[in-house]
Amino acid sequence: MARIDIHDRLQGQRRQRLAQGRQRQRRTVARRDGVRLEVDGRWLTGFCSSDYLGLASQFEVAAALQDTAAREGVGATASHLVCGHHAVHEQLEREMAEWLGVPRALLFGSGFAANLAVQQALLEDSDVCVQDRLNHASLIDASRLAGCRLRRYPHLDAEGAMRQLRNAPEGAAMLATDGVFSMDGDVAPLRALSLVARTQQALLYVDDAHGVGVLGPEGRGSVAEAGLDANDVPLQLATLGKALGGYGALVAGDADLVEHLAGTARPYLYTTALPPALAAASLAALRLARRDEWRRERLRELIGLFRDGASRFGLDLMPSATPIQPVLCGGEAAALAMSAAVERAGFLVTAIRPPTVPEGGSRLRVILSALHTPQQVQALLAAIADARDRVAGGREAVA
Repeated sequence: MARIDIHDRLQGQRRQRLAQGRQRQRRTVARRDGVRLEVDGRWLTGFCSSDYLGLASQFEVAAALQDTAAREGVGATASHLVCGHHAVHEQLEREMAEWLGVPRALLFGSGFAANLAVQQALLEDSDVCVQDRLNHASLIDASRLAGCRLRRYPHLDAEGAMRQLRNAPEGAAMLATDGVFSMDGDVAPLRALSLVARTQQALLYVDDAHGVGVLGPEGRGSVAEAGLDANDVPLQLATLGKALGGYGALVAGDADLVEHLAGTARPYLYTTALPPALAAASLAALRLARRDEWRRERLRELIGLFRDGASRFGLDLMPSATPIQPVLCGGEAAALAMSAAVERAGFLVTAIRPPTVPEGGSRLRVILSALHTPQQVQALLAAIADARDRVAGGREAVA
């Protein structure tokens, strides 16, 4: 039997993606000014960034990065357990744990690495990880790489999670869920999942990448908003690359579990520590996120404005009370055509297509920031409605 040529396989896959309207295209941002981005020589108003609180370009955050880089250099130069663990890393971990109301936190280079670390360090081949069907790819891939059994339940279905855990009674068990789902913008039923985890003796792990900074008292995330603590949710992930505007992530929660990660997790042990300057910037952003309640209040006002306006225009929204506001388009071609039309009107909004979302669920994923103005939101709504009407009326190419 002849060996498969990898290049031939890739070309076939590429032709299939093109035929389905699923080929991804990378856009280059030349300059950024708040929510404004220069792309292909043209300034656009961006509605696709996870900079929910507008901290990525905030002066104090940028100054912390520059000052620390000037004083300490660019990189950490080694892993945390060699000589890369800097005092600012320690301070960031301490203040994140204090903010979230948990005993301890551990800094990772990315949320993807952190999710892998949790499952690889805590689960074995005979164990099971039960997950929401719409969990982020990093949680799904982490189970596959960890070698444990992966079982998935229907989206937001706590009873489905219970059934999956009951059907896998042997070994240790983890119940893992996003706090806020990045494509739909809805929130996991954490109180119900906490009860399921307790009755089934499973460890509940919440990836709250899109919740921390936005939801809950002081912006402490979806776990705090649900009235839960480290006894209910022994581990949660807080990203630095969304509401805090930086890069990296922390796993926070039970002190013994976090200590075990620090001593055994391969994505922690065998990689260079996050640059101290980035940690300093995230520390400054964390303090602003705790202090500036007006940012969350502005977000809530803009979310209400967007949803009210979308209803008036008859746009097909999903039930989200977060800054992630998907506008359903149906097929891939319609989503791409609407995204292109909205861009011509001066707005950058990404078309999200399968396999990132389910078949028939292609959408424009609108993401709001505290830096947006009401006028920008209203102008975007008018542009989306016009794009929808053009596509529906055959005046906009959908191929």
